[in-house]
Amino acid sequence: MKSSVLTRYRVMAYVTAVMLLILCVCMIFKYGFDTGEGVTLVVSQAHGVLYIIYLVFAFDLGSKAKWSMGKLLWVLVSGTIPTAAFFVERKVVREVQPLIAGASPEYAKA
Repeated sequence: MKSSVLTRYRVMAYVTAVMLLILCVCMIFKYGFDTGEGVTLVVSQAHGVLYIIYLVFAFDLGSKAKWSMGKLLWVLVSGTIPTAAFFVERKVVREVQPLIAGASPEYAKA
């Protein structure tokens, strides 16, 4: 597996997670303080487009790493839970880096 597959996933995981946090702040201002409706619309649409790109890259990484369907679904859904993508990305990197280096995952855990 090429390292570029992991790099693409990592970049989109961070971008999606940051955009989701920004969207949460915008929603608080929109519904809590009745302001920023236009900004919330723009941020929500941007997050939606970026999340679709994240799904494509995460699915690509999962298919090359031969993840189970449950693991793949958890990684895909983590882009919709605020701050979850940060933690899931860390775990994914630790599991995938040995595959990129050519070692089996069993040896990397020891």
